[in-house]
Amino acid sequence: MVGRGSARADPLPTTKHFSDPANLPCHMPELHSRPGTTTTTYVFIRPVADITAFNAIIRSLVHDNPLGCTRYTHRLKGYLPVRKVREMYTAKFEYRNDAGKRIGTTIEMYDSVEGYTTGIAAVISNMANIASHHANPHHLPEKDLFSVMLQCHDPSGELYYLNIARDRFTLSSYKDKRIRERVEAWVATMPVLA
Repeated sequence: MVGRGSARADPLPTTKHFSDPANLPCHMPELHSRPGTTTTTYVFIRPVADITAFNAIIRSLVHDNPLGCTRYTHRLKGYLPVRKVREMYTAKFEYRNDAGKRIGTTIEMYDSVEGYTTGIAAVISNMANIASHHANPHHLPEKDLFSVMLQCHDPSGELYYLNIARDRFTLSSYKDKRIRERVEAWVATMPVLA
């Protein structure tokens, strides 16, 4: 115990450099790819236009199953051929005063298309927020971000992932090159991804 007027036995910490993993404020897991698997990233020539076009791509993959994925069972539980594992939709807003000067920004994140759509309306109509900023929010749809991770079960029995964002997608954790070839063939049929 340190009493009044006594010196501390240990010096106070100085600035931590987070380049040293020992100084990270939380435990960061190390991510490793499975041995023998491959990851391929495709960057779109232009970002997907909007949430409607993005959602159409995801719905096509999940409901139309153009990659020919199959249902499977694991630990007595049945799974769909293609299923959403994670999704995130980010809406960006800015506040401008009467002179047109930007006086504030905000970012809202949602875990569904429905949340994204209703959330935008909620931010725009939030009177307390408008009063706090002394300005109306303006949605910046061209700056919004969309991301969905799909787990796919190949007919060969292999599980792989498609991480689809507004400007790119990543095919990961696959071994069989025919999976990549099927994905590339599908991309060629999607003008919105060209």
